[in-house]
Amino acid sequence: MTGTLTIAGLGPGSDALVTPEVSAALASATDILGYAPYVARVVPRPGLNLHPSDNREELQRASEALRLAAGGGQVVVVSSGDPGVFAMASAVFEALEQAPQWHELPIRVLPGITAMLAAAARAGAPLGHDFCAINLSDNLKPWAVIEKRLRLAAEADFAIAMYNPRSVSRPEGFGRALAALKEAGCGDRLVIFARAVSAADEKIGTVTLNEATPEMADMRTLVIVGNSQTRRVGRWVYAPRQVR
Repeated sequence: MTGTLTIAGLGPGSDALVTPEVSAALASATDILGYAPYVARVVPRPGLNLHPSDNREELQRASEALRLAAGGGQVVVVSSGDPGVFAMASAVFEALEQAPQWHELPIRVLPGITAMLAAAARAGAPLGHDFCAINLSDNLKPWAVIEKRLRLAAEADFAIAMYNPRSVSRPEGFGRALAALKEAGCGDRLVIFARAVSAADEKIGTVTLNEATPEMADMRTLVIVGNSQTRRVGRWVYAPRQVR
């Protein structure tokens, strides 16, 4: 096979946070596939075919990328953040599992700066000790699984990075997540709301969980709930490295 497939992370929003490795892959690509707003971040040029699609067409997108690469294209599938964190890398390998004829296709996964890390850096160091990441979207898993993982993460005293907290089609989920964490005794924990990190309309705010409301988040917001020892120092928030 003469084609290649690259799965690349575009970072949280700013071009300054796109890695040189990803920039090089985009520069040599013949085809770019991804969710439409992410494809729109790629500058058009002669010889480059852009294939935007809906955010619920991940497996179809992955299969099309495999087909184009098997046909000789230099194909790049783009995600925001890191492609391996709630993004397209898993979808591509899921599609590949069903297509043994393409198992020898050259595939690369290029990491990117995920929103969780970009948000933490803006706030200080809230992920300085053990943490976990939970996707609050119930499109691909039942809400009962999400709630169980939230409760267990709270019990284990992890800092929790919450992706996809609230959308127009899922307006109630984030409120249920906040309620579950309050019931788990996390009301005094600090919560960071990081919206549009690295973009021109970036907004970072910190409140306690008891002060948090569902309206503080949307789909462009990454939410970090600190552990029981997370604290403020001036305008910064950090988790001490030593557990007491």
